[in-house]
Amino acid sequence: MPGYGCHVSEKGREFSRRDVAGWLEGPKASLEDQGYEFGYKGERLGLPESGPGSVAGFGRRFVALAIDWLACVLIANLVSSGQPEAFLPLVIFFVEVAVLTALMGSSFGQRILGIRVVSLRTGRLDPARAALRTLLLCLVVPPLVFDRDQRGLHDKAANSVAVRMGHAQT
Repeated sequence: MPGYGCHVSEKGREFSRRDVAGWLEGPKASLEDQGYEFGYKGERLGLPESGPGSVAGFGRRFVALAIDWLACVLIANLVSSGQPEAFLPLVIFFVEVAVLTALMGSSFGQRILGIRVVSLRTGRLDPARAALRTLLLCLVVPPLVFDRDQRGLHDKAANSVAVRMGHAQT
């Protein structure tokens, strides 16, 4: 009976259980086993590996999104005396995120968690790109499809990336 490392031959092709394990771990793990280097998140974009200016992690961005959404729901409830229309929180969310990202580089929740959104080309995201990014964010699916640098489709469309903010130098 063949063990984990034993090879089995089928029609002239040798394979082992390790091949199946590599498939279950995903393509990145399998390619890394073959010697491919992927580097760290943001390396291809010229960003540092850690600290200020590095790619903001998924967890931090998700919590910032939750803070923004909760704030918008609260505002919608205050504006409409507790019975907002179904679309009102989404409209408030779009305005809040698009305007604050264009003006300050981060939404309310992102600011609290030390995240800013930057343009890969100019450094600052212009209002049109901030609106495009936010519109795609409101569609929910684009942020869930992301690359190895953790840039969702909304960031790719706006040519932006969410990075960690640093402390002000004095």
